[in-house]
Amino acid sequence: MREEDLQENGAKDAQEDAAAPMPEPRAEEAREPAEGGRAEHKHAGQRQERGHFGRRRRGRGGGGGHGGGAHGGGSHGGGERRDSHQAATPRPSKKVKREILASVSVEETRIAIVEDGRLAELLWGRKRSESIVGNIYKGEVENVLPGISSAFVNIGFDKNAYLYISDVLGARGNNIDSVLKKGQDIMIQVAKESIGTKGMKVTMDVSLPGRFLVFSPMGSSVGVSKHILDAAERKRLSSAVEALSATYLGGKGGLVIRTEAEGATDADLDREVKYLAGMWTAVQKKFETLPAPALLHKDLDLALQVARDIFSEESEVYLLDDKETFNSVSEFVSEISPELKERVRLYEGKTPIFKAFNLEPEIENLRQIKVALPSGGSIVIQEAESLCAIDVNTGRFTGSRSQEETVTQTNVEAAHEIAHQLRLRNIGGIIVVDFIDMRKASNRNRVMDSFAQALKRDRAKIRILPITRLGLIEMTRERKRESTVSLLTAECPQCKGAGRVLSGETMRIRIQREIFDLTRGRPGGQARIMVHPALAETLREDQALLEKNVQRSVRIQGDASIPWEDYRIIIE
Repeated sequence: MREEDLQENGAKDAQEDAAAPMPEPRAEEAREPAEGGRAEHKHAGQRQERGHFGRRRRGRGGGGGHGGGAHGGGSHGGGERRDSHQAATPRPSKKVKREILASVSVEETRIAIVEDGRLAELLWGRKRSESIVGNIYKGEVENVLPGISSAFVNIGFDKNAYLYISDVLGARGNNIDSVLKKGQDIMIQVAKESIGTKGMKVTMDVSLPGRFLVFSPMGSSVGVSKHILDAAERKRLSSAVEALSATYLGGKGGLVIRTEAEGATDADLDREVKYLAGMWTAVQKKFETLPAPALLHKDLDLALQVARDIFSEESEVYLLDDKETFNSVSEFVSEISPELKERVRLYEGKTPIFKAFNLEPEIENLRQIKVALPSGGSIVIQEAESLCAIDVNTGRFTGSRSQEETVTQTNVEAAHEIAHQLRLRNIGGIIVVDFIDMRKASNRNRVMDSFAQALKRDRAKIRILPITRLGLIEMTRERKRESTVSLLTAECPQCKGAGRVLSGETMRIRIQREIFDLTRGRPGGQARIMVHPALAETLREDQALLEKNVQRSVRIQGDASIPWEDYRIIIE
């Protein structure tokens, strides 16, 4: 990779990483600061508010019965969200019914998280582009650029991985070139996949997530999830894990006790610490023996990641339509959470699982930029590489009271829908939401509270700023992978990614100008124009005007092989 390309990509990332501090994010469960302990671990799963089940879905398939009682729940990204002046909003008390449905084919795995009968999250795994987030590599430092406090590391891909100074061990208070040198071998973990023109982002602070614990070899203490509220349980878990750390890890490394560990037995914890310790030993041995670049540890495949990080006591069922994957997940769940094994079910219906649960239409709608709201308003979602703009419109909704009440109701509906769409479409980076202007500060706060509450179901880390007087909300959402729309689509060959093409009138004026240049304004004769069939119809509507302006007769022909903005002119 050329150094100028490295610098260009690195500068963008450095600007993001070195930006002015924003309000505290809503932490991932694995990053929750423990009482008295360091808990900077980046790759653990999260958990959602517990819940009660709502209505049942229509269209269940044949042999894949769901079973499971009313255990409630949904996976929720741990931590509290704060703006710059408000205390954290309490966790929602509304309980959520959750089902996990997996569609496995030769080329891809799709996993749907369904909450209260509605598709809430969609996870994709494709064999030709498997996710590498969470993988650990031995890499070789290829470039150290003090000007952007970054380094680029060769880990065996076309693009070098990007390492910012905040992710370099031992770099606190030092310049990056005093810690890393070109040609140095280092151990790194992928924190974010390559997105757009940017290479993957990596960290030297590696972590190994388990069902109940997250092990950080570079840490030094035991932390407990803030969502374990019972003091006695916190103390029990902390004491047990500290003893296990001393026994199996020699007291070296940090451990974070995840929310899922609440109620876990000593045997569960003992088994997991031994598992994580063994995994780390294997990683160290590979680092010492393999030449760089080399893969040291591969994270679980998508179906097993979901079983580890999302499937929990709060999930009613984990339904899979592939026997081999079902067996793999069943075996894995039997080892880490045997009490949940009965909720892992094989779908044997003849109708494809996503079609049986009526999910395909919802997936098709992900490409729509306009989303309708219940009362008649709408939101418009426009994604760019690092920025997403969302606009709220009242549409045909006029309300029955004052304009202020109509606007506020629309904004509250939009807040809930935007939170849902961000999670469903996996939109990350910088997000700006343009709510409709509200005169009263109380109404702006109401919308802000609704938005913060709706975002609590999101497992991604989110930073959110207070709403402005103009109704704007600025926020960031963690982005480890490309958005669902980016995964499903490619750049339009007609508009080249702009989302718009030249209008019919613009094309007519351009064509007649070129005819005039070719004929040097001489009248008489005939011109033949070959254009896209749809454009041909548009030009025929103004053919008389076109012939008048070029002062000759014009024959218009449609050709489907010609792009909209292209054309051929033959002077006869």
